[in-house]
Amino acid sequence: MAGGDELKLLGSWLSPFATRVKLALALKGLSYAEVEEDLCNKSELLLRSNPVHKKVPVLIHNGTPVCESVIIMQYIDEAFAGAGPSLLPLDPHERAVARFWASYIDEELVIPWVRSFRGTTEEEKSEGLKQAFAAVENLEGALRECSKGKGSFFGGDRIGLVDVTLGSLLTWAHAAEVMSGTRIFDPARTPLLAAWMVRFDELDVTKAVMPDVGRMVEFKTKQARALAAARASDSK
Repeated sequence: MAGGDELKLLGSWLSPFATRVKLALALKGLSYAEVEEDLCNKSELLLRSNPVHKKVPVLIHNGTPVCESVIIMQYIDEAFAGAGPSLLPLDPHERAVARFWASYIDEELVIPWVRSFRGTTEEEKSEGLKQAFAAVENLEGALRECSKGKGSFFGGDRIGLVDVTLGSLLTWAHAAEVMSGTRIFDPARTPLLAAWMVRFDELDVTKAVMPDVGRMVEFKTKQARALAAARASDSK
């Protein structure tokens, strides 16, 4: 890598948060060493690099770790400002708006969406899905505003921080539709986002980086069966 920079990414193929970082690195045209972590048996390197949360992803740049996916993407944008397109707009207010929506995705969409299929009761799952759909409707309005009438991406005519943050979830969205019939980006409710999803899926960088939907469905199906078997055994 130019300048002697060494990049190492600690991640997991099924983590959308690690996928975000891979997308950002690919957009910047940066090479890196990828370390696949076993999340059931975390490496000493991961535990040492992220001692607070002990989670992936972690980007190690010349021996120095950076944690949390959205923070890592902003770090990449700043540390390698001369490489590839910028993930954040130049205007300070537009940058603040992009950071707001990136944070909103994790706090208001991801958390309840996960609850919708990991909740312990049907009521909890239903409420999680309801909140996730409400968040998606707000993101429909955000896309309308941020795209400045162009309607292509949150970054206008190019993808940026918000696109990558949300786009990293699309393998999970496709897998959820296959497994449960749930369409988180439904053309009837959020037509702009549904069209955005198609555009994002067709990007060369997306095709190169995103996890395979079939592999994800297979993994989650096996995981669900194992969990159901464990619960049945515990109830005996």
